[in-house]
Amino acid sequence: MKTDLHIGITPWDFNSITADNLCEQAVYAEQLGYDSFWLPENHFGKQALPEPLMLLASVAGVTEKIKLATTSYLLTIKNPLQAAEQVSVLDQLSNGRVILGVGRGFAPDMLKAFNIPIEEKRKIFAWTLGIMRDAWAGEQVSLDSTNEAVYVYPQPIQKPEPPIWIAAFGPKALAQAGKLGLPYLASPMESLSKLESNFLIHQEAAMSAGVEVPKIVPIMRSLFISEDSKEIKKLKETLSNQTDNSYQNKGETVDDWAILGSANEVADKIELFVERIGLTHLIATRLRIPGITKKSFRESITHLAQLYGNAGKELS
Repeated sequence: MKTDLHIGITPWDFNSITADNLCEQAVYAEQLGYDSFWLPENHFGKQALPEPLMLLASVAGVTEKIKLATTSYLLTIKNPLQAAEQVSVLDQLSNGRVILGVGRGFAPDMLKAFNIPIEEKRKIFAWTLGIMRDAWAGEQVSLDSTNEAVYVYPQPIQKPEPPIWIAAFGPKALAQAGKLGLPYLASPMESLSKLESNFLIHQEAAMSAGVEVPKIVPIMRSLFISEDSKEIKKLKETLSNQTDNSYQNKGETVDDWAILGSANEVADKIELFVERIGLTHLIATRLRIPGITKKSFRESITHLAQLYGNAGKELS
C-alpha cells in the first residue's frame, strides 16, 4: 500500500443532518484513522445542505485530529467579507483543521434563485476568493471603492490561509484553478481517462501562469468495499441503470468512475489513480442508491481504513 495517501470521507448517512448524526459519523471516521471529513453545499433540494460550515462547527467540538472540509463551498453566492469571517471562525473552533473546497455552482436554477448572472459566475468567484485571501493575509479589504475598507477578524489559525482546493468542471474552470496555483478537486463522476486530461489542463495552466503546479492531487470517488461478489454485481447493475449519463463519455461503464469491489480489488484500482494521475488525497463518497444498510456502509469504510487509514503524511 502507498503509505503517503490521504483518505477522507463524506458522511454515509444523510437521512438526518442533526448534530448527533453527523458527529457520530465524524467521530467514527476519526477513530478509524481517516484524515478528513467532508460536507458539500447544496440548496433547495429535499436533502439540501445549505450551511456546511455550521454543520462542521458541531463536528469540531467532538473531534480532535480529523480535518474538517467542504467539497463545494459556493463562493458565487457569498458576501466575501462574511465568508472570510465564517471560515476563520471554523478554523479557530477546530484549532486549524479546515480544508476549504470551493466551487462556483453549476445548477442554473440555484444561481438564478440567488440572482447570480450565470455568465458572470467565474468572474464573481475570482473576485470573492481574492477578497477572502487578502483579508486572511491581514490586508484592509472592501467590496468596492465606494465601501469602507476594513480588517477582518478573527484571522484563521492556519497561515497564510486554510488550504483551498477548487472543485471544477470544464476547461475554463480547470484553467482558472491552475492559474491560481490551487489544487483541483476532481468530481466523483469523471473517469480516470477524463481525469488525466483534466489534470493536464490544470497543470499546463499553472505553468503558463508561472506558478508552481500544486503537489496535492485530490479526487472524490464513489467507493464501496464488500467481499460479497453478488452484492457488488447488484450494486453495479443498479448504478448503471440509475446514473445520469450526462457526465460520462460514450461507452463508459460504472467501473470507469466508481470504485467497487473486494478490498484487494479496490486497493488495486486506487493504485491505478496513484500511478496515472499522482493521486495524493482520495475522498470516498457514499453510493447514492437505496437499499444499502448502515451496517454495510460501516463495514465498507472500515475495510478502507484498514487499507489506508491513518497512513497519510502531511503534504505542504
